[in-house]
Amino acid sequence: MTDATPGPTDRPAPAEEPAPYPVPLVGIGVDVHAFGPEDTPLWIAGLMWPGERGLSGHSDGDVVAHAAADALFSAAGVGDLGAHFGTDRPEFAGASGCRILSEAVRIVTKAGFRVGNVSVQLVGNRPKFSPRRDEAAAVLTEAAGAPVHLSATTTDALGLTGRGEGLAAIATAIVFPRG
Repeated sequence: MTDATPGPTDRPAPAEEPAPYPVPLVGIGVDVHAFGPEDTPLWIAGLMWPGERGLSGHSDGDVVAHAAADALFSAAGVGDLGAHFGTDRPEFAGASGCRILSEAVRIVTKAGFRVGNVSVQLVGNRPKFSPRRDEAAAVLTEAAGAPVHLSATTTDALGLTGRGEGLAAIATAIVFPRG
């Protein structure tokens, strides 16, 4: 019988110094807002939706833009939406989702990352999203300075979105270390 212990020539060569982060980094963001008073305008994915009841929130309540920003923060490991734009930040009261998304990109870039892309799914019964999907994607892509892809779904009358109490969005973002 032979010894099964590997000898010095059987060992792999030492690996190069690993990158400080795996590439790419992926983050997930979720945002949910209840519908506000009847006269509140609805802002979703950077667009105003005339004739639709809006969402309550410290800013404009744009769940799509907010989820995108939170996903970027998650991917870069730089906190979350509340840490950067919480109710203790009066300068963001009523801020547009596009402003929040652009500012999130600035924060992530300052932390040493570049945005690869963001994908967001809106969850709710209304507004009917598909007729304005391309328009919304273009607005958010401009705000992010990177591709933003959008989709929408309902929850078959389940939960707060299914009962028509509000809207939610789930986002995934990819960032890369700059270098």
